[in-house]
Amino acid sequence: MTSIRTIFSSVALVTLAASAQAQGVTDKDILAGFADPTKLVTVYGDYSGQHLSPLTQITPANAAQLTPIWTFQTGVLANFEASALTIDGVIYYTGPINNAWAIDAKTGKQIWAYKRQLPQGLKVCCGPVHRGFAVYGDRLFMTTLDAHLMAFEMKTGKILWDIEIADYKLGYASTPAPLVVKGKLIVGHGGGEYANRGFLDAYDPATGSRVWRFWTVPGPGEPGADTWPADVLERGGAPTWLTGTFDPELNTIYWGTGNPSPDWDGDHRAGDNLYAASLIALDADTGKLKWHFQFTPHDTHDWDANQVPVLATVNVEGRPRKVVIQANRNGFIYVIDRQTGKFISGKAYGNQNWASGIAADGRPQELPGHAPTEAGTITCPDWYGNTNFMSPSFDEKNTTFYLTVRETCARFIRRDTPDANVGDRTMGGTVQPTGERWGALRAINPLTGQKKWEVRYDGPGWAGVLATAGGVVFSGDHQGTFMAVDASNGNVLYKFSTGAPIFGPPTSFMLDGKQIVLMPSGSTVTAFAVR
Repeated sequence: MTSIRTIFSSVALVTLAASAQAQGVTDKDILAGFADPTKLVTVYGDYSGQHLSPLTQITPANAAQLTPIWTFQTGVLANFEASALTIDGVIYYTGPINNAWAIDAKTGKQIWAYKRQLPQGLKVCCGPVHRGFAVYGDRLFMTTLDAHLMAFEMKTGKILWDIEIADYKLGYASTPAPLVVKGKLIVGHGGGEYANRGFLDAYDPATGSRVWRFWTVPGPGEPGADTWPADVLERGGAPTWLTGTFDPELNTIYWGTGNPSPDWDGDHRAGDNLYAASLIALDADTGKLKWHFQFTPHDTHDWDANQVPVLATVNVEGRPRKVVIQANRNGFIYVIDRQTGKFISGKAYGNQNWASGIAADGRPQELPGHAPTEAGTITCPDWYGNTNFMSPSFDEKNTTFYLTVRETCARFIRRDTPDANVGDRTMGGTVQPTGERWGALRAINPLTGQKKWEVRYDGPGWAGVLATAGGVVFSGDHQGTFMAVDASNGNVLYKFSTGAPIFGPPTSFMLDGKQIVLMPSGSTVTAFAVR
């Protein structure tokens, strides 16, 4: 099978802007993905989003010998959700409340730090988190909670430019790492709870000027507009708050979109509400829509589809197919033809009870009694979904998808939502957790939904997952336990108590001949290696 990692030679590389040609990370470096084991130059390691490290030094035979080699104290108490970049022995992290650091990879000592002075009156629905830098040339790029995009000098942390993406007073915020695609920064945003209109942007990394914008809620008369009431289009939600993926051969960007607004009151937004709760496939040069796939039409449970769209080649009915795989918040894992958008399969991977399955056209076969009401309806999963922003990992060789699963249910209560102004918080009701709540690191076959193994833990967790070619899977639980697990059978090989809940993904790279694994937790980053 042809992996996305092997197609780079056929792609025309775009040169850096003149101001960024002198040194640093190039298009070729980004296309090469994991080729240099000392570097991580995108948040998922490569464009595919498989989050599968090729490193083999840590194995099931020696993982029990892992030990912390240093810790870095950020001094920031909030959920640490970012992925690390590593370049020339330096680790680059963003953190909550738009802090950022450059850290010596050998010692864990700070090289430089940045803290943004944010304005009063921010409207950030889900915590002041951040998910990572992008790098291009000799510059780092970070989005901000007040909906700006910034460029930094990589070596010093000096700010080179700072532009507004959207008006934060209208409920816009930006937390994802930008994705560098053919000399452009692809940038998303959050804020779908604030009655605004979603979009995905492309910017010039040299100047910060906008190249294109795709609106995730159509304008009047545009395709998809008829799936909304006309008066809701300007405030329909569908934010783009998690970094997507890119297929260089197809020149296509894949990006998930969030909930329609208001969340739980669907009566005031009749229709399927495109392109909310969807995967959009865009032309990388123009931002034009190639196709879309909506996972949850007329979503009334806040099941954003911002989960990572993983690109892979798998055998379907005896022949290789280029697909995009997404473990969706609604409890189903989908396999979709990434060239055409055609639905291939959708299998339950969690405790969902709202649909009997997915029909041949990709639409859910909904069961009665799960639309939110004033009295409340109990539905599984809860509003956070069977998984969420946590990075999964996929191994093409054994067709195994590793992910953090949340087994939860909730009572969804609808409240009538009057007409809102852009920027108003419009939830359309409330939710109440109910029943047993737990979590697991789970290995499944995405085509069949078969569970191969799981590591169950108390409380639904939020940690990302990193599988490696060495046969070890790294993740953590909500009690703060960092773990190394045998990829073949789920046996836990190593545990370390970090002392705080884990919200971020592990990352791994080589340094001076040693495989290093980084795990953020609470206000601390810990580096692990085999003794």
